[in-house]
Amino acid sequence: MAVSTFIIVVLYVLYFSVLITLGYISYKMPKILKGKNQKNPEADEDIRNSSLNYCYAGMLLMIVGILFNTYILVEGTPLEAHLMEWMNIVIRLMHITFGIAWIGASFYFVFLENALNRTEDVRDELAGNLWAVHGGGFYYLEKYKVAPKVIPKHLHWFKYEAYFTWLSGFCLLFVVYYFNASAFLIDKNVLDITALQGVLIGLGSFVVAWLIYDRMCKSSLIKNQTAFALVGFAFLVLFAFFYCHVFSARAAYIHFGAMIGSIMVANVFFIIIPGQKEMVRCAKLGIPLDPSIGKKALARSLHNNYFTLPVLFVMVSNHFPSTFGYKYPWLILAVISLGAAGVKHYLNLKEKRQLNVWILPVSVVILLAACFVTAPSTDPYECKKEVSIVEVQEIVQKRCVQCHSSNPTDDVYKTAPNGVKYDTPQDIYNKKDLIMQRVVVTKTMPQNNKTNITDEERNTIRCWIEQGAPLK
Repeated sequence: MAVSTFIIVVLYVLYFSVLITLGYISYKMPKILKGKNQKNPEADEDIRNSSLNYCYAGMLLMIVGILFNTYILVEGTPLEAHLMEWMNIVIRLMHITFGIAWIGASFYFVFLENALNRTEDVRDELAGNLWAVHGGGFYYLEKYKVAPKVIPKHLHWFKYEAYFTWLSGFCLLFVVYYFNASAFLIDKNVLDITALQGVLIGLGSFVVAWLIYDRMCKSSLIKNQTAFALVGFAFLVLFAFFYCHVFSARAAYIHFGAMIGSIMVANVFFIIIPGQKEMVRCAKLGIPLDPSIGKKALARSLHNNYFTLPVLFVMVSNHFPSTFGYKYPWLILAVISLGAAGVKHYLNLKEKRQLNVWILPVSVVILLAACFVTAPSTDPYECKKEVSIVEVQEIVQKRCVQCHSSNPTDDVYKTAPNGVKYDTPQDIYNKKDLIMQRVVVTKTMPQNNKTNITDEERNTIRCWIEQGAPLK
């Protein structure tokens, strides 16, 4: 124990030392390189930016190392649950913030591409322009067919929003699902695998999905938009089906979103940003640019734009068990992804002034179909007797209070999830609507049915609630 504590302390010192050193280097970098290369000052700028990127990446890795060390140090103690909750909050906030920036940029630039004036008073070197008003000011934007004759010194790159969205989401995946894989990732009723196998399958699936998608984009299929969209949708449905037959339903949804998110950030890293760098390089050297590079980057950017709404749905779906709690959760994923992409397609066409009266209503009908399909049965369960609170409390004590009590005994939850406790009959009565939704209708509680509640017990609770939830 003393040796392991010593190692952890040494690692802490190492992490903080490297973190402080990298921070100092990133602070001094502009002064170190300033004026070093008088003949080519832009080279200094490139070196500085590249060095800063490595510094920031190193600092991020050191912070991850510190958090991992802290988790190892408090694992199995009352502080573990406290640390996990705060890590969840902080990383989730980062993920949402970066995600808003990335999706906002995606929406804006696709709108810009769609709404460009391409005919009236457009110079030969331009692909189009746009007047806009926002925030009390007027803006005039121009898009070049290839590149301006002189590349401006200060050129903004839209890439870090994507990278940090993915990195924070990846960390959140570990905090919520992989650190407690046996409780949140694995459902033995779906597939009996180990936690390590589940994590490896999840991570491996992201790589496989990218390879398949990238191959599709490089095939002749990309020349036919309709065929590509149909095959792409079938590809997504296949992965949704796969995830729902490997992981718990909630974890399957999150992995579906993480898979799409990984494809999106890979598009940025492997296709879009390299394409933009090649455009800048050719413009600086004054050599012709292969126009297919820009077309490929634009196509991937458009794909990302269509992916955004399905990903946003997945991000919020975990709070709504009617979606993942359906007996065929992959079907709901497929239906909502299709409807959401349809809504985005309508908006993109509208920005191009190519209005289609059928796309939006059909997309809305598809989305409403998910609501209709997941609706609970209206046929009342036959209650053969009056159910007392005593019977219900016995079931709750046997199946629920391991987590939902003032002193949980569960091996994962050290505090009651979301503060929900069932210590007294009054506590059960106060949460009867929540119990009806999670325990009876969607059957998503207990988590992965960890305590093996039976359908008979669920129906007993249902009868008690439908009989007015008497406390006597």
